[in-house]
Amino acid sequence: MSVRHGLLALLSQGPRYGYQLKTEFEASTADTCPLNIGQVYTTLSRLERDGLVSRAGEDEQGRVRYAITPDGHGELDRWFAKPVSRADRPRDELVVKLAMAATTPGVDVAAVVQAQRSSTMRTLQELTRAKRGFDASAETAQRLVLDSMIFQAEAEQRWLDHCEAVLGGPSDSSPAKETP
Repeated sequence: MSVRHGLLALLSQGPRYGYQLKTEFEASTADTCPLNIGQVYTTLSRLERDGLVSRAGEDEQGRVRYAITPDGHGELDRWFAKPVSRADRPRDELVVKLAMAATTPGVDVAAVVQAQRSSTMRTLQELTRAKRGFDASAETAQRLVLDSMIFQAEAEQRWLDHCEAVLGGPSDSSPAKETP
């Protein structure tokens, strides 16, 4: 997740102060990507150092407001234009866990898969309830974030089904063997 670019996107809509950026970022991501206020100010300092934002004075309560610079607009345009590479995403802990479970003697891989399946199903149910709780006025960005999370949970369930089939089903906890 690019906090840097998320803050630039918010600043492209007009000057804002740090806490305002934090709350708008979290609202835009349906509160799925919480930010530490210290992270916001550290990122703003780096953006300012890099010439992508500048201080735009203070509001009536004395809070420093930041504005995006022309270089910041250019950086934001490049970010929106460039697809996100799979290599740019952090490692998938579940993939690593199942790969290690499949190759570690004595691990009940079927139990690992089943525990994950139960957890993913609970998450999917919670996300679906949350989506149903949105009314027609819900922000498009929030609906898109929830949809993405639902689709990812559904894909994870399908992948777990595949893992179970490759590993020999729920009753076989031994590592998969290659067939000639």
